[in-house]
Amino acid sequence: MSSVQGPDDGPDREVPAGDPAGPGRPGGDDLRGSFARMAGSSLRTDGAGRIDVLAAIGGPRGIVEAVLPGLVFLTVFTFARALTPALVSAIAVAVVFTVWRLVERRPVVQAVSGLVGVAICALFADVSDQPLNYYVPGFWTNLVSIVVLIVSVVARWPLVGVVFGLLRNEGSAWRTVPQRARAYRRATWLLIGMFALRLVVQYPLYLAGNLVALGTTRLLMGVPLYALTLWVAWLISRPTVTGPRSPRAPR
Repeated sequence: MSSVQGPDDGPDREVPAGDPAGPGRPGGDDLRGSFARMAGSSLRTDGAGRIDVLAAIGGPRGIVEAVLPGLVFLTVFTFARALTPALVSAIAVAVVFTVWRLVERRPVVQAVSGLVGVAICALFADVSDQPLNYYVPGFWTNLVSIVVLIVSVVARWPLVGVVFGLLRNEGSAWRTVPQRARAYRRATWLLIGMFALRLVVQYPLYLAGNLVALGTTRLLMGVPLYALTLWVAWLISRPTVTGPRSPRAPR
């Protein structure tokens, strides 16, 4: 499931008039490139206009980098029943990925951000001497994401529309088309629902002190759920297809 193509993704998709970043207009590629660099995002489309979901989550290596530190932490602690070895192992895995990218002279943004995230999680667990607190920063991340996305909807700048609008060469002109604006609001609410679902499912496990269930659920509801939600959001926000009209029959 590396890409998806809907009826909007071909050359006949409807693009609002006056789009400053439309195809063949100056600034489109620069806008998308600038946004991607600022956001550190791997979101992109191929020549047919399909979103590359696999690239959005960093490709196969990105998936491993995102999943393995948490998996190692959970596995080591489950067998060793000791917090320090579990934390050291998780951090070591993240460091290896970062050094690996440096040696290969590849972009290190994702690896470094992952290392920082693991270090923060480890700090929470180490300071409190509670392995469950390794997962506390994730709760705050989901909560902040929900707030930011809701604010973007209320401000009539739904973030899914901002990102997908650039990818689809709509720029910000979709805001003047009620149908497009509604579609991007729905897609943004879908993302909000994903973050909320994580909290609803995982926080009770944290309160119950079930480390294994919480760690397993965190892994399953991490990259896989995000990729699925992104894919569905792309589908439900697709522009209306505009094709040639059939000639009217003579009366």
